[in-house]
Amino acid sequence: MDIVLLLAGLAGLVIGGDMLVRGAVALARGFGVSPLLIGLTLVGFGTSAPELVTSLQAALAGSPGIAVGNIVGSNIGNILLILGLGALIAPIAVAPEVLKRDGTVLALATLACLGAVLTGGVGRLAGGAMLAALAAYLIATVVIEKRRQTAAAALYEHEAELLPTPPGGFWRAGAILLVGLAATILGARFLVTGAISLAESAGIPEEVIGLTIVAIGTSMPELVTSVIAARKGHGDVAFGNVVGSNIFNILGILGATALAMPLSVPASIARFDIWVMLAATLVFLVFARTGWRVGRREGALLMAAYAGYIGWLVATV
Repeated sequence: MDIVLLLAGLAGLVIGGDMLVRGAVALARGFGVSPLLIGLTLVGFGTSAPELVTSLQAALAGSPGIAVGNIVGSNIGNILLILGLGALIAPIAVAPEVLKRDGTVLALATLACLGAVLTGGVGRLAGGAMLAALAAYLIATVVIEKRRQTAAAALYEHEAELLPTPPGGFWRAGAILLVGLAATILGARFLVTGAISLAESAGIPEEVIGLTIVAIGTSMPELVTSVIAARKGHGDVAFGNVVGSNIFNILGILGATALAMPLSVPASIARFDIWVMLAATLVFLVFARTGWRVGRREGALLMAAYAGYIGWLVATV
């Protein structure tokens, strides 16, 4: 039954997350919102919605290992698995302006997450500070990009353009958004319930379940978006998708979850997994800076590192 709940939850998150993004983007287009704002906010928030709902439900259910493990594991998977796979499909070009600004924000957010985790918990004050930092980043980005057309603006617009508008007009788009939201919430509930039950029955630490099954499941929207972008020759979108998602995961999801329910961080995550996230982020940024691209060789190395990381978690359970 635990496996059935996990699979049902994963299906709900994948289907619901996709419908949520498409419905929100269609509504935004109907209201005349610019592709820049759609790509910067709705695509980023939408693809991170499964992580947000899952971490919130896990925290409220008294399972901080799943809540924190989901965020840390998603960021590791986004870089090592999703970006690695995208680079294997097609080398990913990196715009210097995007890397310098958004890459710097990602590095700072990762260091902030490290600092919070090493204190043993993420409280409401830290959560509020993270949300304020995310708001400041979004506002500053919109102001900068509206003043001058840059490579970053083109990247956000490409992200929006890759999402087709569902037929049927305003009301159909609203219905799709609501159904997607309901499926995401229900899927997260099934996933968290199944993950907690599986951890208890199999004797597996909750944080390991969060770092693996839950994190991979909630990252499916990012995986789909990045693969589609890479296959269509928009490697820059795959890059921006991962960077934006990881920023949202730390500042938005960890911030919102801690604001709703202060989180205690499992000792194993503080000892090992948070350092893997930091190392993956730094290696990713170095790869992106070298020649302003992430090639197939780097993609293979990233995926090999992810296989090694998952293998280590399984071997040490």
